[in-house]
Amino acid sequence: MPPQLPHPDPGVPDTRGPLRYIWWLVRSQPVRVLRGSLLGTAWMVGLSLRPYLVSRAIDDGLRTGDTDALLFWVATIVVAGLGLAQLGIQRHRTMTFIREDASGRSAAVLLRQLSRIGAVLPRKLAAGEVATVGGSDIANTSHVLTLTGPGVGAIVAYAVIAVVLWSVSPLLAICVLLGVPAVAVLIGPLLRRLERAESRYRQRQGILTTRAGDIVAGLRVLAGVGGRDLFAHRYAARSEELRDEGYRVGAVGSWLEALTAAIPAGFLAAVVWLAARMAVAGDITVGQLVAVYGYVAVLVVPVWFLMEGSRMMIRGRVAARRIIALLRLTPDDVTGSNPDGVTGSNPDGVGGAASDNVGGAARDGLGGATERAAPTGPADLHDPVTGLTVPAGRLIGVAAADPAEAIALADRLGRYVPSEVTWGGVPLTAIGLPEVRARILVADHDAYLFAGTLREILHSGRWHADAGLWAGLRVASAEDVVDALPEALDTPIDTRARRLSGGQRQRVRLARALLVEPEVLILVDPTSAVDAHTEARIAQRLRAARAGRTTILLATSPLLLGHAERVAHLRDGRIVDVGSHAELLDRDPGYRALVSRDGEPVAAGGSADGEGARR
Repeated sequence: MPPQLPHPDPGVPDTRGPLRYIWWLVRSQPVRVLRGSLLGTAWMVGLSLRPYLVSRAIDDGLRTGDTDALLFWVATIVVAGLGLAQLGIQRHRTMTFIREDASGRSAAVLLRQLSRIGAVLPRKLAAGEVATVGGSDIANTSHVLTLTGPGVGAIVAYAVIAVVLWSVSPLLAICVLLGVPAVAVLIGPLLRRLERAESRYRQRQGILTTRAGDIVAGLRVLAGVGGRDLFAHRYAARSEELRDEGYRVGAVGSWLEALTAAIPAGFLAAVVWLAARMAVAGDITVGQLVAVYGYVAVLVVPVWFLMEGSRMMIRGRVAARRIIALLRLTPDDVTGSNPDGVTGSNPDGVGGAASDNVGGAARDGLGGATERAAPTGPADLHDPVTGLTVPAGRLIGVAAADPAEAIALADRLGRYVPSEVTWGGVPLTAIGLPEVRARILVADHDAYLFAGTLREILHSGRWHADAGLWAGLRVASAEDVVDALPEALDTPIDTRARRLSGGQRQRVRLARALLVEPEVLILVDPTSAVDAHTEARIAQRLRAARAGRTTILLATSPLLLGHAERVAHLRDGRIVDVGSHAELLDRDPGYRALVSRDGEPVAAGGSADGEGARR
């Protein structure tokens, strides 16, 4: 069975602003947040109960010499302490659950968004930005939800203590009531400075993370061309800028840390000084003096929580702003418009499109404005830009003189860019994108491999039993990859599968794409990193495994093209010839030069002598 997600349906986040997003996280778990608020309030208010109990023990027991009363109040203090300890445990547990739920929910909506925008992401957002959002920004946003527990409790406790002090002395209560607003006025400018500094710091951190990822990914190439030192110096310069920005954040943060400790202490000193003078004057009793001291000491806790909560809110707003910036990204507009028709004919059914396949559909489905039904079964794909028509259920090779043209063709056929491609006579851009993604797969030769066990990597498309996995591995000639791993399919593989060689990674990618079993599979140079014998096995097995399903091979390898049912030669943006591999070798000098290293003809069906022609 496939693994279960913690949030299969995380809901629809509110991306109208950072505070609205945080409020959405709160509303997503109302029962737990309510429980956290009640426990936090009970714990905070309970803290103020102990000074009252101590004052009663002094006034009713010590001052009167009543031992029974003293023992009663002491026992009450012990019981209250045990109760507070239990409340504290439950409060902390609940708030941990709240934060973890918020982190998991944010991660789920981000993962869903990244899956939705797919290939558009690298063009709109740097990898470092995604890394920092997925790492620290999610955690910082989740920590803001602490305010729903101890934060609410701090406000209630502050009000309760003020009321209790009013019963002792209105003057002391007024000092407390005016104190917290004065604190807000004092630290407000610092909080605004902290938000600006945090924003700049997070932006520079994302840039530096992107730079680090680029360097690591291209380290071998940089070393080969002598560019390692140059990039190291640039990285060092960026690091110094980030360090300086971190110093600014630290400077503001240190002042807030100091005020967080100093202001509650100032409260304690001022109120106790007033209470002591009132006790000397006889306005309050000694027990009340001790109670006032206890109340103010307890008040340190909610004041600290409120000040710490303010810092959390600043960090959370900065982090949530970056999260919603990613959530607001939209895929490229892959709707397009068709001209009045691109017609043509080809006896082989590859190089051109019949008028009944394209003309009517092109006139009917402009821009994908009205969603239309996809073909109910296998259907021809047609690309008017190149004139390529791919008959349904056949293995077609496309040899492009310019690799960029092959990639552009794959993007159009896979609907990653606006195009005039039709599928069964229906504009591809008029078909629902989820259905296109479910039925047409573009598999690049260097597609990303995520960290996980090899079994999990191969299960990226759909869940298979081990027998199915081994069948896919055999077609990709990757059985030896599994055999060489210490724990076979359960061997952990790091990000990008760096522990595997280039050829091994490429075969794992091919096996993963085959195991998805798409209706249309577009393979971009799938064997560029494997040896000739392995490539020959893959070509032979691929044709058998994909029999009856549409498969497009964008490659210049004679070993692959020799097993294709038909081959189209793409040059200068157009299909210039179509036929079998052998036919094109005989009649098309440009094709012969493209697939043969020395320009000599290569035997039909492909041989080891032609291996590496494009390498």
